[in-house]
Amino acid sequence: MAKQHVYQTTTTWTGNTGRGTADYRAYLRDHELTAAHKTAPIPGSSDPAFRGDRSRYNPEELLVASLSACHMLWVLHLCAEAGIVVSAYRDEAVGTMAESEDGGGQFTEVVLRPRMTISDAGKIAEAQALHKRAHELCFIARSVNFPVRHELVVSC
Repeated sequence: MAKQHVYQTTTTWTGNTGRGTADYRAYLRDHELTAAHKTAPIPGSSDPAFRGDRSRYNPEELLVASLSACHMLWVLHLCAEAGIVVSAYRDEAVGTMAESEDGGGQFTEVVLRPRMTISDAGKIAEAQALHKRAHELCFIARSVNFPVRHELVVSC
């Protein structure tokens, strides 16, 4: 039987300005995301297009960040196992969401743009192949119903 992991977070709305949700403009979209044993809450809001605070993380950014971080952690793991020394990694990921006529919407794709520096130029092709394997293993990428593409650069 496969192992099962459970993840628990708490989302607390902090945007009551005194009138609750009396009308659409009466409240802030501010909230905090917390989890047990974490050092600090994540300040959240909605996207500014939906009356949110641009200085706080919105759920859409957190989804893109989750895909990026999951992919990176798998790549680092696979490279360590393969004896490929990674000295730097940066991903400027971009997610695209389309709004529907009914006010809802969905992501249409996420593009990960990993830029990875390794110590051995002879292992660039192997490192590139490990990105493909990382995508196949990433828990988050396997859970979404839209394409996750990669524009990868590996250098020394």
